[in-house]
Amino acid sequence: MKHIILSLLLISGLNMALSAQAYEGTAEYDKKKQQVFMIDFPYPTEAVENAVVKKMGRLGYKSKEEKGLFNKDKGYRNFKDAFITEVSEDRLDYIIKVESKGKKSDASVVYLIIMKEGNNMKTSFDAYQVDKVKAFLNSLLPDVEAENLELDIIAQEDAVNKAEKKLRGLKDDQSDLEKKLKNNQEDQRNTEKEIEAKKHALEALKGRRVNNKS
Repeated sequence: MKHIILSLLLISGLNMALSAQAYEGTAEYDKKKQQVFMIDFPYPTEAVENAVVKKMGRLGYKSKEEKGLFNKDKGYRNFKDAFITEVSEDRLDYIIKVESKGKKSDASVVYLIIMKEGNNMKTSFDAYQVDKVKAFLNSLLPDVEAENLELDIIAQEDAVNKAEKKLRGLKDDQSDLEKKLKNNQEDQRNTEKEIEAKKHALEALKGRRVNNKS
């Protein structure tokens, strides 16, 4: 059984590694169709975007994000004049966008456009440089997995906190009910004494009525 579980885990890990392989494609940016590098990750966009931003941050670069309701480039992050030795010995603009694969999917796709002075550099890259870019994107997988784990931890902590809050509420309700029950029991005892006293008073009054008739 252990061998079967281990085999399944290895197959799952292999499938995940194979799913995170960079490839080439096109995307719309700066009002034109651009040659881009792409990679799919079986993780939500928040985890992937966090991984990208933190990876570039460790390299010393912050991005300028495209925003605006009518901005067709919305979502792209421009890491301008970045020096990433894993890719190139030159300073280049790394323009990155993370997008969901679909409303019903937790998977994400990363678009990477590499530019210099407004020119798309992919067309000038040879096969070796293209492979270096793809290797850089492939290397993001551990970062993405780590960020996804952090999001899972945060979500689980939130679930624990909500459950603990609910338990505290239930215990408070129990305490209130126990106090009400205690007060109710005390009220019952006092009411029983009151009834007993009133019955005695009633019997006394009835006794007087009998005596008056005689």
